[in-house]
Amino acid sequence: MNRSAEAPAPTGLSGADLRTTLRPLAFLLLVGGVAGVFVLELMIGSVRIPPDQVVRYLVGAEVDVAAWRTILFELRIPRAITALVGGAALGAAGLQLQTLFRNPLAGPWALGLTAGAQLGVALVVATGAVVGSGLLSRLAFVSELGIVVGAFIGAGGVMAIIASVARRVSTITLLVLGLMLGFLAQGMVSVVLHFTTETQGRVFASWNDGSFAGVYWDHFPVLLPLVTVGLVGALLMVKPLNALLLGERYAGTLGLSVERARLSALAGAVILAAPVTAYCGPVLFAGMIVPHMARGLLNTSDHRILMPAAMLMGSLLGLSADLVVHLPWERHVLHLNAVNALIGAPVVIGVVLRNRQMRSMAV
Repeated sequence: MNRSAEAPAPTGLSGADLRTTLRPLAFLLLVGGVAGVFVLELMIGSVRIPPDQVVRYLVGAEVDVAAWRTILFELRIPRAITALVGGAALGAAGLQLQTLFRNPLAGPWALGLTAGAQLGVALVVATGAVVGSGLLSRLAFVSELGIVVGAFIGAGGVMAIIASVARRVSTITLLVLGLMLGFLAQGMVSVVLHFTTETQGRVFASWNDGSFAGVYWDHFPVLLPLVTVGLVGALLMVKPLNALLLGERYAGTLGLSVERARLSALAGAVILAAPVTAYCGPVLFAGMIVPHMARGLLNTSDHRILMPAAMLMGSLLGLSADLVVHLPWERHVLHLNAVNALIGAPVVIGVVLRNRQMRSMAV
């Protein structure tokens, strides 16, 4: 008798099946990580607030020390919310750009969108120097809208240039073009700031470091609706983005309006990146590395899974980096972008070393 014929079929899950089975656990870990780091953000700082007091405040109960209530409401909760939504926005924007341009290193910073938004904000600051700070202080809400509109115009202008040449150049050339446009925009920022007052120049320089700590409750009526629109739009784009992964010609045969999908993805990336840059300054690396971290965790290119994962991963990165910056250091010289660089540079190096075209610099 052939014993091999009677051997039972293997019952273990394949690698792909196992990863699929573990995806709900991965999402649970992401949600738990975001919630946990959010609470740590509220607890840790130059003044430590006990975790039970943080939870009491979040559920609407009174805390034991009035100063803790002030610290939580005026400083830490706005900063934590901004890190959460800002990280999610940059992660979603980066994923859309990487899929649209089929470029693993695309992102708001690498393609020059962030620098374009910086230039737009600098122009608004320079306008303030011309019309006078007194007038702007009486029109505070209009001034805030002006900063956001300036960021939109700057980021949109750079994106229009990138989109116009994307089909005619290689992946490497597109990255170089984005970086050069970014450097050009930053050079123009210095020229623009030359015509501002010294005080405004110092304020802009502080904003230019990138930080979630400069956003307060008064800013949320503009920031949160814009980011919410961008995030909802990114979730609605998951099917077109999946189709674009197959190539534009094949996506067209599936009934997708390729041009409309491209414009929607480009507009979505600008809607997500511009307001975050307007209020938080240039936050580097996040939009580039978050999609790769999400892909590595879930091992999928399906945007139905990847997009919400990138949002959660972006929130986790934003909160974690901001937490490190605001630990009770003896000297406060650590900046948000320095922490992002320590995390992001190894990720980018790994992407480049795994990408054969980038290793060989083929065009």
